[in-house]
Amino acid sequence: MKEIVAKTILAKVKPADEFWYHHDYNMNLYHGCSHGCIYCDSRSDCYQIENFDEVSLKKNALEILENELQRKRTKGIIGMGAMSDPYNPQEIKQQVTRGALQLIEKYGFSVSIATKSDLVLRDIDILERIAKKGFAHVAITITTADDELQRKIEPRVSSSSKRFLAIKTLREKGIHTGVLMMPVLPFINDTVENVEKMVALAKESNAEYIYPFFGVTLRNNQRDYFYTQIDSLFPGIKELYIKTYKDKYVCESNQSKLLYQVIDSLCKKENILTSMKEINTFFKIPMESEQLSLF
Repeated sequence: MKEIVAKTILAKVKPADEFWYHHDYNMNLYHGCSHGCIYCDSRSDCYQIENFDEVSLKKNALEILENELQRKRTKGIIGMGAMSDPYNPQEIKQQVTRGALQLIEKYGFSVSIATKSDLVLRDIDILERIAKKGFAHVAITITTADDELQRKIEPRVSSSSKRFLAIKTLREKGIHTGVLMMPVLPFINDTVENVEKMVALAKESNAEYIYPFFGVTLRNNQRDYFYTQIDSLFPGIKELYIKTYKDKYVCESNQSKLLYQVIDSLCKKENILTSMKEINTFFKIPMESEQLSLF
């Protein structure tokens, strides 16, 4: 597997706004992603990832991480999966994510993972131990309840059905878990029917929340890739995007107002959260600082 040189693994993050999770540190062990999702924003030039579909491993990642964890005076929540899914298929063999979780547990940190893979269940033993000591959270991205449609827009990922089963298993172990329902693609899966099925499956899986975005972001080369894919998969839809959004970065669904109303109403009925402000109440854990001794 190709390796890239990295000086650091952990990055301190600024306090999150009301629209995202409250992490204290961010960590990406891999570079690039092989899931093949047609809409991925990380393909954009601004992230400077060449050959995005080729996954690379950060050289000596676990050694660097352990050194950084030992030196941190303040414990906190480490976010994983912002740029590259920690559970890409190569992780089955590499087990770097598992090694990182073992270190996170060893040094008393908490963890918040974003993934599209049910491979996360392999590490449920460590996540359960982290949860008992502090805090463990898994956000599983699911954009459609339809496995056939999912295979088109996310071709090399666990099926939506398997991801919902993963949520159910994680919740049974007491791990905070919910659905990241984003991006929901205009003219493709931005339908009331999809929202209704997603809420029903979330309820069945005991998901604590669904956090949606009814739209997609598009910029530079990522837009070109997305248009090429949808032109092949959904003939005629590209022209609707060009006509509706032109060169806009945020392409919000024309149905978004209705869809937000539908999901808020259904989730309220089923006691499923949809507000990040409410979701972040899970993330308020005591921050422990180690006192340095002069003697």
